[in-house]
Amino acid sequence: MLIQSSATRQNALALSGSGLGWGLLGVTAFSFTIVFTKVAIGGLSPLFIGAGRAVAAAAIAGAALAATRQALPTRRQWVRLTVVAGGVVAGFPLLTSYALTVVPAGHGAVVVALLPAATAVCAVLRGHERPPAAFWVMASAGALAAVVFAMLHGAGLGHLRWADLLLFGAVLAAAIGYAEGGLLARELGAWQTVSWALVVAAPVMAALTAVAVAQQPPHATPAQWAAFGYLAAVSMYLGFFAWYRGLAIGPMTQVSQVQLIQPVLTIGWAALLLHEGLTWSTALGGAAVIGCAALAVRIRLR
Repeated sequence: MLIQSSATRQNALALSGSGLGWGLLGVTAFSFTIVFTKVAIGGLSPLFIGAGRAVAAAAIAGAALAATRQALPTRRQWVRLTVVAGGVVAGFPLLTSYALTVVPAGHGAVVVALLPAATAVCAVLRGHERPPAAFWVMASAGALAAVVFAMLHGAGLGHLRWADLLLFGAVLAAAIGYAEGGLLARELGAWQTVSWALVVAAPVMAALTAVAVAQQPPHATPAQWAAFGYLAAVSMYLGFFAWYRGLAIGPMTQVSQVQLIQPVLTIGWAALLLHEGLTWSTALGGAAVIGCAALAVRIRLR
């Protein structure tokens, strides 16, 4: 009996480690998203970047689904895929694209640092778990830290810029899409989940892309098109192969901890590739948000 229990614990640890490894791979892919969005925004409109990359990714996804002859999801799964599509295919890309027309990539990365705690909250609510009260306290503290940071980087204390509100909306959209997608990945598979979500969103995103082209025909440099290509192929598609696989292996609350390194990586890429300065306020704001999110997730694990 003891041997069997020990083996069960070892299997659980192995699954957890595997989930964290896949999650880390996904987060590394996503850490370039804000930086390359900032690059692409120099020659492409926010609407084209947010919607066009989903259309390009949907074309790849549709081809992959057809080539492998995947079975169609059930009616209930289609509804849940719509939730995933609204969060990670439409919501997060569009909101961050518009926000980054105003704020630097480093600022966006620190506000998005709230995403790990938000994902953990959505995973808890969606999974009907009952975490201790301390978890909710630290999650609220992380939200407050992110809001204060955004206010200090706006026009002054007590004033939030519209771009900050867009970033907070992007965090909420992504958190919902991550949690629902992680659950669906256990039923459909990781890459199948993001592929079907892209297919669901394709008609709307194609229409938005057509509007974007009509309003502002794209005129971009090779570097800007390369950045757009990364957003379409990796940020919108391939990165989710690893991320949803990690969440599916789970537990989702634990795997969401890996997101804590994403803003750190993004700020580093912004400094290296975009030559954005690293200020004390950015460092302190990032430390506060990441620290609160880390404590919230760790309290849940205990």
